[in-house]
Amino acid sequence: MYRAHVREEDEKVQALKEHLLETKQLAEGFGAKLGLKHVAGLAGLLHDLGKYSDRFQTYLYQAVWEPEKTLFKRGDVDHATAGGRLLFEYYHTKSHTPHEKLLAEIVGNAIISHHANLHDYISPTCESDFLRRVQEKELPEYDLAKERFFADTMTKKDFKHYVTAAVSELTQFMTLDPTQTFFLTKYIFSCLIDADRTNTRMFEDQVQEEKPLKHHRLFAHYHDRLLNHLAALQNNSKAHEPINVLRAKMSEQCELFAERPSGIYTLSIPTGGGKTLASLRYALKHAQQHHKQRIIYIVPFTTIIEQNAQEVRDILEDEGHILEHHSNVIEEEETGDEPDDGVITKKEKLKLARDSWESPIIFTTLVQFLNVFYAKGNRNTRRLHNLSHSVLIFDEVQKVPTTCVSLFNEALNFLKEFAHSSILLCTATQPTLENVPHSLLKERDGEIVHNLSDVSQAFKRVDIVDKTDQPLTNEKLAEWIQTEVSSWGSTLVILNTKSVVKDLYERLKDSPFPIYHLSTSMCAAHRKNQLAAIRELLKEGTPFICVTTQLIEAGVDVSFKCVIRSLAGLDSVAQAAGRCNRHGEDQLRHVYVIDHMEEKLSKLKEIEVGKGITGNILTRFKRKPEKYEGSILSQAAISEYFLYYYRKLDVNLNYYVKEVDKEMTKLLMSLNKENSYVTYYQKKTGTAFPLLLNGSYKTAADHFHVIEQKTTSVIAPYGEGQEIIAQLNSDEWLDDLSKVLKTAQQYTVNLYPQEMESLIQENAIVRHLDGMVFELKEGWYSDEYGVDVTGEGGMGFMSW
Repeated sequence: MYRAHVREEDEKVQALKEHLLETKQLAEGFGAKLGLKHVAGLAGLLHDLGKYSDRFQTYLYQAVWEPEKTLFKRGDVDHATAGGRLLFEYYHTKSHTPHEKLLAEIVGNAIISHHANLHDYISPTCESDFLRRVQEKELPEYDLAKERFFADTMTKKDFKHYVTAAVSELTQFMTLDPTQTFFLTKYIFSCLIDADRTNTRMFEDQVQEEKPLKHHRLFAHYHDRLLNHLAALQNNSKAHEPINVLRAKMSEQCELFAERPSGIYTLSIPTGGGKTLASLRYALKHAQQHHKQRIIYIVPFTTIIEQNAQEVRDILEDEGHILEHHSNVIEEEETGDEPDDGVITKKEKLKLARDSWESPIIFTTLVQFLNVFYAKGNRNTRRLHNLSHSVLIFDEVQKVPTTCVSLFNEALNFLKEFAHSSILLCTATQPTLENVPHSLLKERDGEIVHNLSDVSQAFKRVDIVDKTDQPLTNEKLAEWIQTEVSSWGSTLVILNTKSVVKDLYERLKDSPFPIYHLSTSMCAAHRKNQLAAIRELLKEGTPFICVTTQLIEAGVDVSFKCVIRSLAGLDSVAQAAGRCNRHGEDQLRHVYVIDHMEEKLSKLKEIEVGKGITGNILTRFKRKPEKYEGSILSQAAISEYFLYYYRKLDVNLNYYVKEVDKEMTKLLMSLNKENSYVTYYQKKTGTAFPLLLNGSYKTAADHFHVIEQKTTSVIAPYGEGQEIIAQLNSDEWLDDLSKVLKTAQQYTVNLYPQEMESLIQENAIVRHLDGMVFELKEGWYSDEYGVDVTGEGGMGFMSW
């Protein structure tokens, strides 16, 4: 029997034939969602063909039973190239059709890359890593591996029929469009990675394939519970107040709109208008009507995940099927092409853990969504196929980073056009994503809310007071707040940088009023506890002060009596205003917009540009308020803001990879005639470039970061954080690893490279499981600030 894996626990062997056929079957199920059953299945069938060699069989046997005799070191035996080479050898000659060649290139790249990242078809050095693997690399015993595959797993005749079916699917699915081929390649890669890891995990955990969820029945059940919750709200004594009547009406509009075909639509409910439940109502109804398999909320900040996920859990009365995905707790190491994967060790089990967005309802971040399509690390790409046949709800969509606008639009267009998904863009301040290069294919007449201007006016609960004529320092700001807070009541101060927030907090700490601080340096569980305490004070009506960055603006359900917002983009001002008098408790309250003198915005280009444009609109508003319907937050003002904003940042909308002096869309989605690498290759070699595809997929992924500086997730010594570290480092956590990793996300903080480096130098970071999981030591986490690089944390500071 040829071996694929050996379980370390009991030395049980998984047969290679069994692994290949079962992985094929899983991949077929994932690929079938796009009509690509055999294309994806082919990747599963061939991915470990190289394990039929004597070299691999010897390596695996000795690694388990004769470790003192090992002939081969880690990485010596290449088992991933053989399957890709077989496809290229059999289906990529002059006599083959374009779609046969395309199949060999797409599936072949997935196979040779399944332990790393997709390879470049052509690289910035004008060489082809893909061709090097499938044509040039020395593969001892390649012919032997092929012979054993056809004898043991599938006959040549059956294989030929299978490939014919795959070519037919590919021909029906696509033209040779470069944008389409990039996303298709990523999709097939996703199917393979998830199928391979899932089958290996099932063997390791000794479990059978789980019965698939009956999504239609589950969503119908959820829909009934949501309608019961909304009906109960109608029995509330305040149900007949104008704002609540309007909320109910917009919710009903979402229910009716859900019957429309899948597409890209907008839901522009004003802040405080019940957007979360209205969008959920649309999603649950649409999922039933159009046979969707999951509902995915994508939000800009983790603070919204924490709040919205809990609200949805409470209403649907289901803890088990609702996943919060904040970030990757496990750091994927750079393993090269051939990791030591035959023996399933504890470390390997971390990689196999279920992390593929299988849950029917998922809450995740915009960073994680973009990483699925464009970042390196096949843990990210593994999730992609589960975005198909879904309802995707983008909450506060205006927060898409400008550098990622083109990439965001292209991903959504693929999901709409080819992956049978429906997309809802939710925000009170809709960005004009359809009026930029690489435009978004929104549906015409796709706004769900009727009479938007009238609705916005009906929801007016604040007056924006422009105080930008006299720039303020923190010293002056603190004096003003302390003088007025007793008359204002609960006061929220939102500034643009962490440093000025912390400084203002320090200046206000001696105030007779309670003072709170919120920061992204805190783990999710910490912020959740802080917000719970804040909500208690809001309920009591106690005057207090909360100082924070913009993390509180998007979707956090709090309602202060007064808000002070440092000048920024008009969308940020509107979101800040949504934290004031949110539920119309008073007739009108004030939101003060200030110009802060001490904020350094030179490295925060988007905020700096937004601040300048908003300042200009405020000036024009003073002269001609009627142009903006008498409101600085009108639809006219917001549209004008985004028009100037995207125009000003036009050169930044397409992610630029400075290391190779190219826009990322050109690296991923260009035709041969547009590709300078191909042109140079042909001049250098005097021959035509031999491949149909020419994307530099690995180069693009290596240099892509949604946030300019890549962050590292560290588990904080807060609450259950220490217990989780103990579990991850013990021998007893393996049975429920996926659950532990999900819980750990609540206790992680994402650190920038300079913060991480500083803490490592101070010996404040502990590495676990060969550096795949990081722990922050006690003493480096503060109850006031979260991660404390001074090492003076853990002193049990009070909140005021």
